[in-house]
Amino acid sequence: MNTSVKPDLQKPQGCTNLKLRQLMRRVAQHYDDEVGKTGLKGTQYSLLSYVVKLGPIRAVDLAAEMKVNTSTLSRNLQPLIAAGWLAIGPGADARSHLITATEAGQRKRTEAQRKWRVAQEGINQALGAERVVALHALMDEAMALLSPEDAR
Repeated sequence: MNTSVKPDLQKPQGCTNLKLRQLMRRVAQHYDDEVGKTGLKGTQYSLLSYVVKLGPIRAVDLAAEMKVNTSTLSRNLQPLIAAGWLAIGPGADARSHLITATEAGQRKRTEAQRKWRVAQEGINQALGAERVVALHALMDEAMALLSPEDAR
C-alpha cells in the first residue's frame, strides 16, 4: 500500500520567492566557484561581459540592458573601475559619460569566459540539457509576464 501523499499539482505549495532565492544562491555559488578563480564574482563577470559586448555605453542604457537600477549598477561598477577593467569617459555632451572596457578588462573577460563555460557545462550536465532548455524558456516566459505593463 502506498501511503505517500501526492502533491496537488494544480496548487503551488510553499513560497515562490524563497524557492527561487534558494535556487539562485545554489546556481550563483556554482558559477562563483568557477569564475572566482579569475578574481571576479559571477555578477562582475556579467557586468564586464555586457560592457565588452555593448560598450561604449551610457550607464542608463547599460542598466536597462541588465535589468538593474542605476544605483545598483553604479555600486557594481566601482570595483571593476578600481581594478582597471572598466573606464568611464566623456559622452556625446558635457553631461553624459560612456562606460568602456579597458584592454585589461577585455583580457579579464576572456579569462573569465573560459571559467564561465566550465560552470555552464557543469550546470548542463547536472540538470541535463533538456531541463536547462525548459528552465530557460520558463524563466523567459515568467520575466515577460512579470514585466511592468509599459514594457510589454
